[in-house]
Amino acid sequence: MIIRGRAPLRISFGGGGTDVEPYCVEHGGAIIGSTINKYAYCSILPKESDEITVHSLDFDMTVKYNARENYVYDGKLDLVKAALNALSIDQGCEVYLQCDAPPGSGLGTSSTVMVALLIAMAKWKGVNLDAYEMADLAYHVEREVLGIKGGYQDQYAATFGGFNFIEFHGRNNVVVNPLRIKKDVIHELQYNLLLCYTGNVHVSANIIADQVDNYRQNRGDAVAAMTEVKALAYAMKDELLKGNLHNFGKLLDYGWKSKKRMSSRITNPQVDELYEEAMKAGALGGKLLGAGGGGYLLMYCPYNVKHKVAKRMQDAGGQLADWNFELRGAQAWTMDSRRWNYDSVNVQIPEGDFRFEL
Repeated sequence: MIIRGRAPLRISFGGGGTDVEPYCVEHGGAIIGSTINKYAYCSILPKESDEITVHSLDFDMTVKYNARENYVYDGKLDLVKAALNALSIDQGCEVYLQCDAPPGSGLGTSSTVMVALLIAMAKWKGVNLDAYEMADLAYHVEREVLGIKGGYQDQYAATFGGFNFIEFHGRNNVVVNPLRIKKDVIHELQYNLLLCYTGNVHVSANIIADQVDNYRQNRGDAVAAMTEVKALAYAMKDELLKGNLHNFGKLLDYGWKSKKRMSSRITNPQVDELYEEAMKAGALGGKLLGAGGGGYLLMYCPYNVKHKVAKRMQDAGGQLADWNFELRGAQAWTMDSRRWNYDSVNVQIPEGDFRFEL
């Protein structure tokens, strides 16, 4: 038997940073975003022994453990060890991990991997968790057990999937509001958006730590900027639900300008150049995804200038990505491993006169 878990990566439109404690506990945070058709995958092959072998296909890394050992969090695939502990896995297995985007891309990769791990392990062991319980467990394991700095949005986005407006007031006080957006509006929004890889990954924990420190020390106008970012998330939700996409695009620009005031580490000269070139070519607004510093840049462009914006961004060193929205959240399923033994593939083609017409 093979157990597979899959969770979608996400793009955030507005409110980023307000889902991080202590701001969200003291003032309440709000995020608007959607999941996309890029995923984190986890495959589990149970064993009769106590040996656990974990393969990271992206990093070409293999690590072995014993199911009954006390795991040490040493930086080597700690997400897997923490997930094994969280669901009390005491049986040997082989685990394969793969993600469609690199860490630090701004698409919530580490949290999405955690959700894929947990939903696959829960499926294997028959543990029934609803979406809120799954997202909360993923947050607990990543943020509290492993101490990886960050907010709440990634775990909830990957678990629930689709377009959501999520409100945060701290642990066990998160409300996910699915947005009922017309299909025509979703298609038009996707057509008018460009997703561009800047070529640089970022260490989100450092940026978030600086943002939190600025908030606690009330440096500059960091607090006012976070309040603006949250207010703009509410405004984006209204415009999106009404189908006013050009207004939505302009709000992306306002939000990006506000977010840059939260920390000096959020942007860099390369990102600023890509953004400025896109705006000169006719884009209405955009933002860097994730905490900042690098990764993917999202730009909203009216359809009649989208090709010009794309060329300007490519000429400036950006790498355009092929993508679409994904409306489903995390999923898990099982397969008969005997049907997927690639070493013994033996396909027999029946005899006869066959004609294939297109």
